[in-house]
Amino acid sequence: MALKGGTRFSVRFEDVFPAGCVLVPDSIVEAQDYNEVTKARTPAVDKLSGSRVWTVRVMDMDPDLAGRSREVAVKISANVQPVPDGAGFSPVEFEGMTVTPYVGPTGRLAYSYRATGFKSSAAARKAA
Repeated sequence: MALKGGTRFSVRFEDVFPAGCVLVPDSIVEAQDYNEVTKARTPAVDKLSGSRVWTVRVMDMDPDLAGRSREVAVKISANVQPVPDGAGFSPVEFEGMTVTPYVGPTGRLAYSYRATGFKSSAAARKAA
């Protein structure tokens, strides 16, 4: 049986961000869908859960990325906008992460990350 396009694979936060990540300030925005026919933008809705979708930008703290872009977008499915615990570039950990591999417009393999939520890294360490 072949996999369908858009298949989401569960992945651990530690596997995606082994050195952690920090939230880019003021980067949580409601994701928008664009309708080619009507040229209208509407709030995005997760096709699996029916929840609203928010885009969060983080900086990957992996030292091996020196000289390359560290910014990663993660989509969060939640009915209310996620709110960070800290201010500025605060460390966060995503919960319920999935990854969807796809071939980008340049022909290179790319990844789309999703999560069900996030919490500050300090709060995550206390819970463990």
